[in-house]
Amino acid sequence: MPTAAMTVISLEPVQREELADVTRRIQAAFAPAVEKETGHPLTAPIPSDRELETSFEDPAAEVLHVVADGQRVGGAVVLIDRETRRNSLELFFIDVGREGGGLGRLAWEAIEARYPDTEVWETFTPMFELRNIHFYINVCGFRAVEFYHEGHPHPEPPDADGEHPEADRFPGEDRGFRFEKVMASSAGSPRP
Repeated sequence: MPTAAMTVISLEPVQREELADVTRRIQAAFAPAVEKETGHPLTAPIPSDRELETSFEDPAAEVLHVVADGQRVGGAVVLIDRETRRNSLELFFIDVGREGGGLGRLAWEAIEARYPDTEVWETFTPMFELRNIHFYINVCGFRAVEFYHEGHPHPEPPDADGEHPEADRFPGEDRGFRFEKVMASSAGSPRP
Protein backbone atom coordinates (compact mmCIF):
# COMPACT_ATOMS: atom_id res chain seq x y z
CA MET A 1 0.00 0.00 0.00
CA PRO A 2 1.43 3.43 -0.90
CA THR A 3 2.29 5.79 1.92
CA ALA A 4 0.03 8.74 2.64
CA ALA A 5 2.77 11.07 1.39
CA MET A 6 2.52 9.46 -2.06
CA THR A 7 -1.28 9.33 -2.07
CA VAL A 8 -3.29 11.69 -4.26
CA ILE A 9 -6.58 12.69 -2.60
CA SER A 10 -9.54 14.17 -4.41
CA LEU A 11 -13.13 14.92 -3.47
CA GLU A 12 -16.10 14.00 -5.64
CA PRO A 13 -19.74 14.99 -5.11
CA VAL A 14 -21.91 12.04 -4.14
CA GLN A 15 -24.74 11.39 -6.60
CA ARG A 16 -28.27 10.78 -5.30
CA GLU A 17 -28.21 7.12 -6.36
CA GLU A 18 -25.04 6.63 -4.25
CA LEU A 19 -26.55 7.85 -0.96
CA ALA A 20 -27.63 4.38 0.20
CA ASP A 21 -24.06 3.10 -0.19
CA VAL A 22 -22.65 6.18 1.58
CA THR A 23 -25.15 5.64 4.41
CA ARG A 24 -23.97 2.05 4.85
CA ARG A 25 -20.29 3.07 4.80
CA ILE A 26 -20.79 5.88 7.35
CA GLN A 27 -22.64 3.55 9.70
CA ALA A 28 -19.94 0.88 9.33
CA ALA A 29 -17.22 3.45 10.08
CA PHE A 30 -18.99 4.76 13.20
CA ALA A 31 -19.99 1.36 14.64
CA PRO A 32 -16.64 0.17 16.11
CA ALA A 33 -16.21 3.15 18.46
CA VAL A 34 -19.82 2.96 19.64
CA GLU A 35 -19.60 -0.79 20.19
CA LYS A 36 -16.35 -0.34 22.11
CA GLU A 37 -17.96 2.35 24.29
CA THR A 38 -21.07 0.33 25.06
CA GLY A 39 -19.40 -3.07 25.24
CA HIS A 40 -21.96 -4.73 23.00
CA PRO A 41 -23.03 -4.83 19.35
CA LEU A 42 -25.35 -2.12 18.08
CA THR A 43 -29.03 -2.93 17.85
CA ALA A 44 -29.61 -0.10 15.36
CA PRO A 45 -27.22 1.74 13.05
CA ILE A 46 -25.56 4.95 14.23
CA PRO A 47 -26.18 7.50 12.84
CA SER A 48 -29.67 6.36 11.97
CA ASP A 49 -30.90 6.30 8.38
CA ARG A 50 -33.22 9.19 9.27
CA GLU A 51 -30.40 11.29 10.75
CA LEU A 52 -28.28 10.75 7.67
CA GLU A 53 -31.14 11.53 5.32
CA THR A 54 -31.71 14.79 7.21
CA SER A 55 -28.00 15.67 6.87
CA PHE A 56 -27.94 14.81 3.16
CA GLU A 57 -31.08 16.85 2.44
CA ASP A 58 -29.98 20.04 4.25
CA PRO A 59 -29.96 22.81 1.59
CA ALA A 60 -26.44 23.85 2.65
CA ALA A 61 -25.08 20.27 2.56
CA GLU A 62 -22.48 19.01 0.17
CA VAL A 63 -21.97 15.25 0.37
CA LEU A 64 -18.53 14.20 -0.83
CA HIS A 65 -16.59 11.03 -1.56
CA VAL A 66 -12.96 11.00 -0.39
CA VAL A 67 -10.98 9.40 -3.21
CA ALA A 68 -7.39 8.18 -2.80
CA ASP A 69 -5.52 7.28 -5.95
CA GLY A 70 -8.82 6.66 -7.74
CA GLN A 71 -10.41 4.54 -4.97
CA ARG A 72 -13.24 5.73 -2.71
CA VAL A 73 -11.88 5.50 0.83
CA GLY A 74 -14.24 7.70 2.86
CA GLY A 75 -16.51 10.68 2.73
CA ALA A 76 -17.76 13.86 4.31
CA VAL A 77 -20.88 15.94 4.69
CA VAL A 78 -20.15 19.64 4.96
CA LEU A 79 -22.57 22.52 5.44
CA ILE A 80 -21.41 25.53 3.49
CA ASP A 81 -22.65 29.04 4.32
CA ARG A 82 -21.26 31.26 1.59
CA GLU A 83 -22.63 34.39 3.29
CA THR A 84 -21.15 34.00 6.79
CA ARG A 85 -18.27 31.76 5.66
CA ARG A 86 -18.75 29.72 8.88
CA ASN A 87 -18.85 26.18 7.62
CA SER A 88 -19.54 22.94 9.42
CA LEU A 89 -18.06 19.48 9.08
CA GLU A 90 -21.18 17.45 9.88
CA LEU A 91 -19.88 13.96 9.13
CA PHE A 92 -16.43 12.72 8.25
CA PHE A 93 -15.25 9.16 7.87
CA ILE A 94 -12.56 6.93 6.48
CA ASP A 95 -13.78 3.46 5.55
CA VAL A 96 -13.21 0.58 7.97
CA GLY A 97 -9.80 -0.94 7.34
CA ARG A 98 -8.42 2.22 5.71
CA GLU A 99 -8.11 4.38 8.86
CA GLY A 100 -4.83 5.10 10.62
CA GLY A 101 -2.68 5.59 7.52
CA GLY A 102 -2.85 9.36 7.10
CA LEU A 103 -5.80 9.43 4.71
CA GLY A 104 -7.90 11.46 7.17
CA ARG A 105 -5.30 14.22 7.34
CA LEU A 106 -4.99 14.35 3.55
CA ALA A 107 -8.77 14.31 3.16
CA TRP A 108 -9.15 17.19 5.62
CA GLU A 109 -6.50 19.19 3.73
CA ALA A 110 -8.45 18.57 0.52
CA ILE A 111 -11.66 19.79 2.18
CA GLU A 112 -9.93 22.98 3.35
CA ALA A 113 -8.55 23.54 -0.15
CA ARG A 114 -11.99 23.01 -1.72
CA TYR A 115 -13.50 25.82 0.42
CA PRO A 116 -10.77 28.49 0.57
CA ASP A 117 -13.21 31.28 1.54
CA THR A 118 -14.04 29.59 4.85
CA GLU A 119 -13.35 31.81 7.85
CA VAL A 120 -14.28 29.27 10.53
CA TRP A 121 -14.80 25.52 10.41
CA GLU A 122 -16.89 23.90 13.12
CA THR A 123 -17.47 20.27 14.08
CA PHE A 124 -18.59 18.12 17.01
CA THR A 125 -17.53 14.77 18.42
CA PRO A 126 -18.72 12.75 21.43
CA MET A 127 -16.45 12.70 24.48
CA PHE A 128 -15.73 8.96 24.19
CA GLU A 129 -14.31 9.39 20.66
CA LEU A 130 -10.73 9.94 21.85
CA ARG A 131 -9.32 9.15 18.42
CA ASN A 132 -11.49 11.88 16.86
CA ILE A 133 -10.53 14.37 19.58
CA HIS A 134 -6.85 13.69 18.85
CA PHE A 135 -7.45 13.98 15.12
CA TYR A 136 -9.30 17.30 15.22
CA ILE A 137 -6.97 18.99 17.73
CA ASN A 138 -3.53 17.52 17.03
CA VAL A 139 -3.77 16.72 13.32
CA CYS A 140 -6.20 19.28 11.89
CA GLY A 141 -5.61 22.27 14.18
CA PHE A 142 -9.09 22.65 15.67
CA ARG A 143 -9.63 23.94 19.20
CA ALA A 144 -12.24 22.68 21.64
CA VAL A 145 -14.49 25.69 22.30
CA GLU A 146 -17.45 24.13 24.10
CA PHE A 147 -18.18 21.02 26.16
CA TYR A 148 -21.73 19.68 26.14
CA HIS A 149 -22.98 17.63 29.08
CA GLU A 150 -26.10 17.13 31.20
CA GLY A 151 -25.86 20.66 32.66
CA HIS A 152 -24.98 22.27 29.32
CA PRO A 153 -26.81 20.23 26.65
CA HIS A 154 -26.16 20.33 22.94
CA PRO A 155 -28.46 22.96 21.40
CA GLU A 156 -29.58 20.67 18.56
CA PRO A 157 -33.31 21.18 18.10
CA PRO A 158 -35.66 18.22 18.59
CA ASP A 159 -36.91 16.39 15.52
CA ALA A 160 -40.53 16.32 14.32
CA ASP A 161 -41.42 13.80 17.05
CA GLY A 162 -40.07 16.14 19.75
CA GLU A 163 -37.07 13.89 20.39
CA HIS A 164 -33.42 14.80 20.16
CA PRO A 165 -31.98 12.53 17.48
CA GLU A 166 -28.96 11.57 19.58
CA ALA A 167 -30.70 11.32 22.96
CA ASP A 168 -30.32 8.28 25.18
CA ARG A 169 -29.09 5.78 22.58
CA PHE A 170 -25.99 4.86 24.56
CA PRO A 171 -24.16 6.05 27.69
CA GLY A 172 -22.02 9.17 27.30
CA GLU A 173 -23.57 10.24 24.02
CA ASP A 174 -24.87 13.44 25.57
CA ARG A 175 -21.30 14.52 26.34
CA GLY A 176 -19.10 15.93 23.64
CA PHE A 177 -16.99 18.75 22.31
CA ARG A 178 -17.66 21.48 19.77
CA PHE A 179 -14.51 22.34 17.89
CA GLU A 180 -13.63 25.36 15.78
CA LYS A 181 -10.78 26.07 13.42
CA VAL A 182 -10.27 29.71 12.57
CA MET A 183 -8.72 29.95 9.13
CA ALA A 184 -6.21 32.50 7.89
CA SER A 185 -7.66 35.96 7.34
CA SER A 186 -8.07 37.46 3.90
CA ALA A 187 -4.82 39.35 4.57
CA GLY A 188 -3.06 36.00 4.76
CA SER A 189 -2.04 36.07 8.43
CA PRO A 190 -3.39 33.53 10.91
CA ARG A 191 -6.04 34.65 13.34
CA PRO A 192 -5.56 34.09 17.06
